[in-house]
Amino acid sequence: MFEKEVVSPNRKNQHVALANQQFTMESASDFEQTRFVHHSLPEMKVADVSLKTSVAGLDFEMPFFVNAMTGGSKKTGEINQLLGILGHETKIPLATGSISAALKDPSLAQTFSIMRKENPHGIIFANLGAHHDLDNARRAVELVEADALQLHVNAPQEMVMPEGDRDFSMWLKNIETIVGSIEVPVIVKEVGFGMSRETVSQLSSIGVRTVDISGVGGTDFAKIENARRIKSSYDYLHGWGQSTVVSVVEAMSLPEQIRPEVMASGGVKTPLDIVKLLALGSSAVGLSNRMLQLVKNRQSVEQAIEEVELFCEGIAAIMTLLGAKSVTDLHQTDLVLAPGVQNWCQARGIDWVSYANRSANHIG
Repeated sequence: MFEKEVVSPNRKNQHVALANQQFTMESASDFEQTRFVHHSLPEMKVADVSLKTSVAGLDFEMPFFVNAMTGGSKKTGEINQLLGILGHETKIPLATGSISAALKDPSLAQTFSIMRKENPHGIIFANLGAHHDLDNARRAVELVEADALQLHVNAPQEMVMPEGDRDFSMWLKNIETIVGSIEVPVIVKEVGFGMSRETVSQLSSIGVRTVDISGVGGTDFAKIENARRIKSSYDYLHGWGQSTVVSVVEAMSLPEQIRPEVMASGGVKTPLDIVKLLALGSSAVGLSNRMLQLVKNRQSVEQAIEEVELFCEGIAAIMTLLGAKSVTDLHQTDLVLAPGVQNWCQARGIDWVSYANRSANHIG
């Protein structure tokens, strides 16, 4: 029933091509319909804004980063090289795609290590699946001299993937072992299916201090893997999971004393999307396909550098409108959550009204 199919070995290139087909510049509805309450007197100037944030013990110059995408083929190695150049020129933190391909075939290692070669002093996350053991985790970190390790959890993708895993029984134990033994910070990351508060609580209970909830709204890997199948169709799993906004609200509903640090990604397209996720409680926000569109070829790197600078300007402008001098100040801004998010919160017993009235606690 769940036998693996044999498909083209050029999976990494297929992923990029199919991700390109999915891309749209429109933000997901939960982003669009979540609105800041506008207060007319910001009482600050743009120069007062600091974009700095801290994630997993690492200091970011800006509150967004290039999230895990690719590597493992000649073409995707070229993309990682361009991302490395982007990181070097702008100081934007970077994550590699899953390094598992290079662990199986050392000839592919340079398609990942090129990112560090181009960006020798920048922040880089290595990325690996949660099924890998401690030795592989250390090899992945060593390959790119990583500042942190992303362990991705992607059960829906694996289930639809023709050659994917079918046994997820050891993931939590593997994560616990790696978190307790590896020398760099560990970030546990979804791949576009979102996280529940139960998942975040489970991860916290085994020592995970940082999660990337990576919600529905961007690249749909169930859809990508379904397009690669030869036999049965899993199109009914397209859109599986929780949106990025819902996932952040789920995570933030946990008591502060047991809640890990939250990063957010999934369908992020604009500076306003980023600021909304920061205001909801995220420490930093990841962009993948949005950045992929900017570094498809060497001629576009200058455009990508300019886009990062424009994102920083846009975030600073929005923070000024909100009267927020820092990322943590954004946690006191007022947001009315999208109607769909409100309905979800009501069903899950999560207080959504308080998000709209946070500044009232500081009046007078």
